Amino acid sequence: MKALLVSTYESGHQPLGLAAPAAALRARGHEVRCIDLAVESPEAVAFSEAALVGISIPMHTAARLGIALARRVRLINPHAHIAFYGLYASPLSATLLDSGGETAIADSVHGGEYEPSLCELADALADGRTNGAAPGASSLRFDRQQYPLPDRAGLPPLDAYARVQTVDGARLAGYVEATRGCAHSCAHCPITPVYGGRLRLVQAETVLADIDQQVTLGARHITFGDPDFLNAVPHSMAIIDAMAARHPGLTFDVTAKVEHLLEHAAVLPRLREAGCLFITSAFESCSDTVLGYLDKGHTRTEMDRALALATAEGLTIRPTWLAFTPWCSVEDYLKMLDFIESHGLVGHVQPVQYALRLLLPPGSPLVPLLDKQGLLGPYDGDALTYGWTNADARIDPLQREVATIVEDAAARCTCDDDANAHLAHDIETFTSVKRATLAALGRGDEPLVVAEQPQQPPARLTEDWFC
Repeated sequence: MKALLVSTYESGHQPLGLAAPAAALRARGHEVRCIDLAVESPEAVAFSEAALVGISIPMHTAARLGIALARRVRLINPHAHIAFYGLYASPLSATLLDSGGETAIADSVHGGEYEPSLCELADALADGRTNGAAPGASSLRFDRQQYPLPDRAGLPPLDAYARVQTVDGARLAGYVEATRGCAHSCAHCPITPVYGGRLRLVQAETVLADIDQQVTLGARHITFGDPDFLNAVPHSMAIIDAMAARHPGLTFDVTAKVEHLLEHAAVLPRLREAGCLFITSAFESCSDTVLGYLDKGHTRTEMDRALALATAEGLTIRPTWLAFTPWCSVEDYLKMLDFIESHGLVGHVQPVQYALRLLLPPGSPLVPLLDKQGLLGPYDGDALTYGWTNADARIDPLQREVATIVEDAAARCTCDDDANAHLAHDIETFTSVKRATLAALGRGDEPLVVAEQPQQPPARLTEDWFC
């Protein structure tokens, strides 16, 4: 049976959302082709020949692009079974499967641990059975799998994707996940309504073998894409230790919660010694009130402590932010900018972070809360999120202005792989954002001088868009 797996966007790295299910389907004897529309422009024939078209939607941007793609596939190949899979599949199942009197966007959706149900679907289609392949099927499973080695055959080369950039130059980056799901339940996170605190460990030998094959393909840096690399410390650190022994000089980055950086401070020296260039951490807000609504598990003061611990160990923190929420004020937003500036983090923050607005996909635990607070807006089927309002009438205009500043700055950026040029660009963008914020506060006439930032550009990935 011919299956076509399609990724529309996966954070600028070679899509694991293609390589993992491709391995599972090929192991069952199916003919699988993979296409990454983020870097490829295939001809329509690729879609017209497939009996199964699987569209990977691990995130919001991918889901919006995937829906537009599915509608085109219907025209090209009306007989194909269109299956959506990945993190956003189950929350969007009503949107994807509800025909509304017309042809549904998808024939089936596969969430959670999606490989087993995708394989069962492909087997049913190959055998001509409707059981398991009937339109309207929705699967949300959490099988404890023996994960196959991701099959990266047929994917674009690593040099088509983001690189890691340091003062010494840029080098190719690979991508793996040591775990799936998350042990925590942050209220704004799209993982929460799907996994509900469940965590699945990918076998260490599988992760290490995938690192091996990406090193062979040219990777000199590995991104661990786990929502929180320190959810399962013994498992994750065993992989790090083995990787460092196998590939001396290979660098990597991980993501970890503030509370885990504090709780597991003892492993920070091991991360640095093994080659960790930076740790991404979701700081989100400088307002304890907002952090409480988001159920982040940390406070503003603990952000200071986490930064101090990491700095003492020679580790770089790259904080991420949820800049605009229903509860923040412009004063809160300025506090976030002041925090970034005073801690010398302007070069550590991807400029897109300054414009991010809370998304509320179906199933978000924040939806009933905001409804109770009278802040919830209607569901936008095109944007795939509920709207929300903020009592501070200055917030929405500021968010729109900041988004324009960031987008215009990104369009003008010609930094390529020059780390120093990127740092200068980030400082310039930050200055424009802060100027707009002061104007929103009625302080636009104040002289603006950004505090001096460290002159050493921090390591970074060259792909800024990841939501």
